[in-house]
Amino acid sequence: MTSVVERLQGDGPVFSIEFFPPRDAADEAVLWKSIRELEPLDPAYMSITYGAGGSSRDGTIRSIARVATETTLVPMAHLTAVNHSVAELRNVIGWYAAVGVRNILALRGDPPGDVYGDWVPHPDGLNYAEELVELVRSLGDFCVGVSAFPYGHPRSANLEADTEYLVRKLRAGADFAIAQLFFEPEDFLRLRDRVAATGCEALVIPGIMPLTTPRTLHTSIKLSGAPAPRRLLDRLEPLAGDPKAFRAEGIDAVTELCERLIAEGVPDLHFYTFNRSKATREVVGRLGLVPARA
Repeated sequence: MTSVVERLQGDGPVFSIEFFPPRDAADEAVLWKSIRELEPLDPAYMSITYGAGGSSRDGTIRSIARVATETTLVPMAHLTAVNHSVAELRNVIGWYAAVGVRNILALRGDPPGDVYGDWVPHPDGLNYAEELVELVRSLGDFCVGVSAFPYGHPRSANLEADTEYLVRKLRAGADFAIAQLFFEPEDFLRLRDRVAATGCEALVIPGIMPLTTPRTLHTSIKLSGAPAPRRLLDRLEPLAGDPKAFRAEGIDAVTELCERLIAEGVPDLHFYTFNRSKATREVVGRLGLVPARA
């Protein structure tokens, strides 16, 4: 099984895609339609998220197993420490290995029901993402990723402390980090510079969400943990009543963001797809990241 890092060692930038596990048969049909539509574009890897407390664990494992056995895609499975004992985590990691998955995004995860609530570790579990990284690496030849926060994690005292926590995860054995959502290229580039300034050479990858509706804009604001810049809001909010115009302007804005990141040498653009393929296909097509045969 090819690793994420191996897929990012080419001569030019690539893109990757993220999905969430299906809740029912209808969701599964939508997910697999999108996977099949994006597969010919040869993304560097694809990932499927993992619900808080394992609420979507079975769906993630089932979907990742199918990707590993039925597609040409390189799968990366998410794993969180929320509400799991170490024994349970070992079991899940073993399941991933059994279906041929060798790439894992190791996350501590948020408290169920309230991402800003107090973190309460499982009595037989782990307390930090770096401990999960160490556990995954101890159980096999895995390529491991972690999360990064351009504006700092909500529980971090400041950006300096947040950078320290990120570098600890990377030095615990993680090969790369994927950044949460952000709005300006500089927000990501400053994060990358902070990591590099510590002497850590691990890859830091930007997370991108196509802005196709007012809902995706509001979701981006919520997930980023920071207010959107006035310049972006002035560009999109007046178009909220015109879905076609909003979508066109949103795609333009995200494409411009990606172009700047590529110019700054990022190796990979990681797209949050919401289990839909069209917007991602449009953006990567504009960026010239689609193979000629596709």
